[in-house]
Amino acid sequence: MKISASSTPLTEQKKDALILFFQGLENTLPDGYETLKSELSELLEKSAFKGEAGQCVIFPRSGTQLILVGIGPEKYYYNGLLEQAAATAVKAGKAAGLKSFAVASEINLSDTSEADYQLLVGRGAAWGTYAFNTFKSDAKKSSAFSLTFCGAIKDRSAIKAAQAQGKALLSTADLANLPGNEAPPAKIATWAKKMAKENGLTCEIMGKAELTKKGCGGILAVAQGSAQDARMIVLKHAGTDPKAKPIVLVGKTVTFDSGGISLKPGKGMGWMKYDKCGGMAVLTAMQMVARMNLKVPVIGILGAAENMPGSQAIRPGDIIKAYNGKTVEVLNTDAEGRLVLMDALGLAADMKPKAIVDLATLTGACIVALGSSAAAILGNDVKLVNELIGSGIDAGERLWELPLFKDYTDDMKSDFADLSNLSKSGGAGTATAAAFLQEFVPEDIPWAHLDIAGTAWLESPKPYQAPGATLFGARLLAQWLAAQD
Repeated sequence: MKISASSTPLTEQKKDALILFFQGLENTLPDGYETLKSELSELLEKSAFKGEAGQCVIFPRSGTQLILVGIGPEKYYYNGLLEQAAATAVKAGKAAGLKSFAVASEINLSDTSEADYQLLVGRGAAWGTYAFNTFKSDAKKSSAFSLTFCGAIKDRSAIKAAQAQGKALLSTADLANLPGNEAPPAKIATWAKKMAKENGLTCEIMGKAELTKKGCGGILAVAQGSAQDARMIVLKHAGTDPKAKPIVLVGKTVTFDSGGISLKPGKGMGWMKYDKCGGMAVLTAMQMVARMNLKVPVIGILGAAENMPGSQAIRPGDIIKAYNGKTVEVLNTDAEGRLVLMDALGLAADMKPKAIVDLATLTGACIVALGSSAAAILGNDVKLVNELIGSGIDAGERLWELPLFKDYTDDMKSDFADLSNLSKSGGAGTATAAAFLQEFVPEDIPWAHLDIAGTAWLESPKPYQAPGATLFGARLLAQWLAAQD
């Protein structure tokens, strides 16, 4: 989607549709559109539209149509609803055959800045054009769509950021939605290398031989039962300050998770292609960083492996050694993500970073605790955790902090190795998993873990998106990284 700005007022635009946001029955148009506001009031008197979150209606009229979309009552509002509303409006317009859209350059909405509004709406509109139809034999070629912000605009940097971030989301979405047979570790590595070249990033791929030489026993153990070899993918954005320490993003990229010998139930296993979504968020964030040309150096690491119950698969009771030398007793082969991440975190620590942030669809316990409304965040540095929570609020991706008590670390101790990959008590699954990961990050490096198990994927359709990957985490990471510049 092409996102642009125009000084011509909204009501004078010759576009297919105007998008108008409603907080309940209150329109959010800025001052100066009294005639349009009066027209909207008359339309609402004859309509069932109440401005609820996700509610959308198209009013045909001569020339330019009106798309009214709700963000819900003020007391329930958060920034994510505005981005979802923009996606909903464009998705509905697309279904109606509309291609060009216009919105006001500012919004009458408390607690949302003009820059955040433009970023959220632009990025959401781009996301609204997306459809995963790679395997649909009757799929039609996608049309060209456009969104224009209309009226006086002092600073267009947010609109430029929306264009860059929207392109990154759309670029990665198909890869994120591919099933395991179409997106094995090798293919993801090839995709990442091509993307890096196109965006001015450097890319290093470590295969089985390199990982064996480095002693990355965790990711290699996970891949043992699969015909697909593991890959460790390292992407680097140099930034412009050669003396600055890099920020490292780590993403769990399990291309399909059968559970290994600790086999998952058959029902619903097909959606375990989603277990690569942490890595997909990192891939997207790295593109955003490159397209926005941020000054801060950023490194993205994806640990890509497939977890299968083949004849060479790791067994419950096996003991493996991580990159940093610690030994781990495998009590459950379905707790494989942390084995991949322990090596990736060790490699990240070697880079002497300013901070490390990892993202993973790590625990079902996170879904039990938070559902799909927020991701869990845990870490060893209060400042970093609070910064990420704040960036999540601005970006519309909510995080909720859980504790990292020493009790949880103690619960991960093994009788036969340094650690086990499953807690002894079986409780506090999200926190004990994070406590395990903490053992692979030096205490002097700020680190945060995002468990995105409940937010990374939609299993049923929403007005703003069909079922599939949400790329949760990329938006808040881009927001946070831009603030580090």
